[in-house]
Amino acid sequence: MKIINAKVYTEAGIFEEREVCTDKEWISETSTDDVVLDGTGCYLIPGLTDVHFHGCVGKDFCDGSHESIEAMAVYEASQGITTIVPATMTLGRDMLKRICEAAASYPNDKGAILCGINMEGPFISLARKGAQNGDYVHSPDIEMFRELNAASGNLVRLLAIAPEEPGAMECIEALKDEVVLSVAHTTADYETAAEAFQKGASHVTHLYNAMSGLSHRAPGVVGAAADDEHVEAELICDGIHVHPATVRQTFKMFGDDRIILISDSMEATGMPDGEYALGGQKVIKKGNLATLADGTIAGSATNLMDCLRIAVLKMHIPLKSAVKCAAVNSAKSVGMYDQYGSITPGKKANLVLLKEEDLSTVKVILKGKAI
Repeated sequence: MKIINAKVYTEAGIFEEREVCTDKEWISETSTDDVVLDGTGCYLIPGLTDVHFHGCVGKDFCDGSHESIEAMAVYEASQGITTIVPATMTLGRDMLKRICEAAASYPNDKGAILCGINMEGPFISLARKGAQNGDYVHSPDIEMFRELNAASGNLVRLLAIAPEEPGAMECIEALKDEVVLSVAHTTADYETAAEAFQKGASHVTHLYNAMSGLSHRAPGVVGAAADDEHVEAELICDGIHVHPATVRQTFKMFGDDRIILISDSMEATGMPDGEYALGGQKVIKKGNLATLADGTIAGSATNLMDCLRIAVLKMHIPLKSAVKCAAVNSAKSVGMYDQYGSITPGKKANLVLLKEEDLSTVKVILKGKAI
């Protein structure tokens, strides 16, 4: 396939008009067939990677089944999210093991490519559990993590941890070379978070949410993360979780090198309004707002591509920065930028054509095939 006349997002982080060729599943220097796709009036960007979402189209990763993973993967790919790292919830050890085993044996032959697992629970703070199930909150446990990761075939790419919990710092030091440690669902103050980053944590789960706010006298996790140039932060740009002004301020604090756009979407995404579930708890969806019965925000009902559109069209984040945060940084954060995340010969041909005027999707190319 040869794609012509599109404004192509390059590894330099800019758009320039040039031809892009694919050969079977790969981006290549030349095309071996006669298929030509005219991208006039379009941007060509790498397929997005969502490193933090729970579900969509009525399915949840925690269903622990190939059927659910496949349905999610097919939907995500249709939206231009071509690589996925779905997240677990705070559940019991046996259920988490079953979820990990389902991911390990998943054939990965349809839809977005399952590239890992984001283990969001259970090593979190009960006081900041958010929409997680408090019945299953567990102290950070090195042996438990290693057992679950082994069951997943070492697919766990991200592990959430509240650094103030007993055993958390020891856990961070022991596991820092095995998995990306992410400060999450935490009551940690600035000093505790800074210590966690110094000991080896390098990621923050859905910045601002399920943690103390940024204050001029108590900068908390946000301030500690902004201070440490080695720390990256997830950001939900669905228009619900973080105010547009705060999104813009966050880009000024962190720069677009250290922000990772995520959706944190749950099973109601891509579905009509109504009642759904998250981690065994009832969730009510109205528009793109999903809440528990008590009003607690319960993940999002917006996919990552729509989050990108909201960030650009409503929050006034430059498109090149939004693409960097949703495709490049996300792939780098979980160690798979060698295969995904840029339009570079030798990488998987996962590409998306977006209309210039409204960023609507014209075509998704997955592993070299238009879908």
